[in-house]
Amino acid sequence: MWLNINELSADEKKVRALYQSLRDDLQQNLIDFALVESYENFRKAGENYPFVEKRELKPRAKVHERENSLMNSFIVLFTEYPLTQSMKKNIRYFDSNKMTKENFGEMKLTDMKFADRFQAQQKYFESDKFYDLLRSLLSVDYALLIQRDTTVKQKNRFLLSHFHVRIDWLIDSAAESLGKELRYISKDLYERGEEYAQEMGEKLFEYYSFHHSVAGRRTAAMLAAQFLRQASNSLSTVFVSSSESRTITTISENGASKGALIQLDKNAIKAIEEHPNGDPQFRKKFLIHETADYGVAKFLVVYAANEHSKPPTDGKLRELKADVQWQRIRKQLLIPISKYSATRPVRYQIIYDQQDPLS
Repeated sequence: MWLNINELSADEKKVRALYQSLRDDLQQNLIDFALVESYENFRKAGENYPFVEKRELKPRAKVHERENSLMNSFIVLFTEYPLTQSMKKNIRYFDSNKMTKENFGEMKLTDMKFADRFQAQQKYFESDKFYDLLRSLLSVDYALLIQRDTTVKQKNRFLLSHFHVRIDWLIDSAAESLGKELRYISKDLYERGEEYAQEMGEKLFEYYSFHHSVAGRRTAAMLAAQFLRQASNSLSTVFVSSSESRTITTISENGASKGALIQLDKNAIKAIEEHPNGDPQFRKKFLIHETADYGVAKFLVVYAANEHSKPPTDGKLRELKADVQWQRIRKQLLIPISKYSATRPVRYQIIYDQQDPLS
């Protein structure tokens, strides 16, 4: 588990402040790549965008949707401090997939024209070409790794250090780790039988806001999040965009959140513009696209753990109840277009039926 801000040295507090600032910037850019640019892909291809339904954003919701190559999918790991040597057997980063011009060619993940243009400085967050490099590599299979660079002691900086990073950890190991932390098991995942172990495995997915039937990138992202959580006392964030779910999920010390695109009809747009809690310039500052019938906006759902998914205050072993929900929805927000950085999100509660979504 990560150290609280009060447990850090003065230098470590500076690193954390920088990390959290860069993470906010990274999240904004990845949301745009996952959602806004995917929406433009569909428009250019002349295909209808598969908007997420409200029910799909509820905790434990099961999503049935085919994958689509027009959706931008990826996994990005962002860590406060460098990963250690002991983590390499589970987070597979080596010299062979380090961010170098030679590796681009050898791994055959991008054309040589890009490799020829690549400059080592681009991999640093402080470079004005950092996001160009990141976007060029996001579609690569497996994950990208961004971590702190400690080669220069006098400077705090982060870099995109590795690409094609595999997540290699068993679901059973992750479920056992979480079960012990939350005191549903004492030593071993199977100590209470196979059925109990299976239920704990399903709860692991729910803890990270996923249905237990998901596979592929979302499973890998969940395993990475749990591994980093139990293997390090520093912060880590996992971003995963899934073409099946049409969402981008962010997993950090603050919990999980999901970004998606939603349609708003003319009446809803007018209500937001006129409501005291809305924004009179909503069309201009929030809609990424507008037709005669509807507008399209970015929507963020923030989840929160309840007492069943937090360690018990008395520290005693407790019984797992599979039918009890582990997550609740804390916030539902409409997110402004990125260039309007001074504009706050607008509360918009639509997942559950409420009389006034803007209340």
